[in-house]
Amino acid sequence: MTSASGPTAAWQPGTQGGDLLPSGPAGRLSTPSGDGHGPETGPPTVTIGSYPDYPAAQRVVDYLADNRFPVEHSAIVGTNLTLVETVLGRMTTGRAGLLGAGTGAWFGLFIGLLFGIFTVGNWLAVILVGLVIGAIWGAVFGAVAHAMTGGQRDFTSASSLRAGQYAVIVDAQLADQARQLLARIRTPSPATNAG
Repeated sequence: MTSASGPTAAWQPGTQGGDLLPSGPAGRLSTPSGDGHGPETGPPTVTIGSYPDYPAAQRVVDYLADNRFPVEHSAIVGTNLTLVETVLGRMTTGRAGLLGAGTGAWFGLFIGLLFGIFTVGNWLAVILVGLVIGAIWGAVFGAVAHAMTGGQRDFTSASSLRAGQYAVIVDAQLADQARQLLARIRTPSPATNAG
């Protein structure tokens, strides 16, 4: 038998010549287990309801928990995810310096407290000096960092993920028990997937 040894030979696990890949830092490479689509996901699940907002889905799981349902076999899954970046305001070099001063003051306070613990003399002065030095350095670094962006991002924002719908899922073997409990709720029925 001949074994493939050239640079164009394809690697195939479990065949002669299939060990062309060198061992890595963790040792010899092996073929991944499973179907190649990621880690095993656990037992099969069933969706017992879909809700337009998170509090509604949370109330359902809370109701199940109050009725002794094993909620460790359930999950709330957000679908139709959307990234929302809310613009909070304009960012100037002065504002960047002020934000940097605030961050630096907290860090300086922390360092001052650490040094203040081991100070024999006036520990309050050590804490205040750490706070002031931290604020000054934070302001300098904040202003310089913003100035170096060259106006590429002159605003502040906060990002969040929002789901269009929230599904409550349970393990398949417990789905009937969960549905029976939910049938007793006197609130409006969950939103259905109108398609």
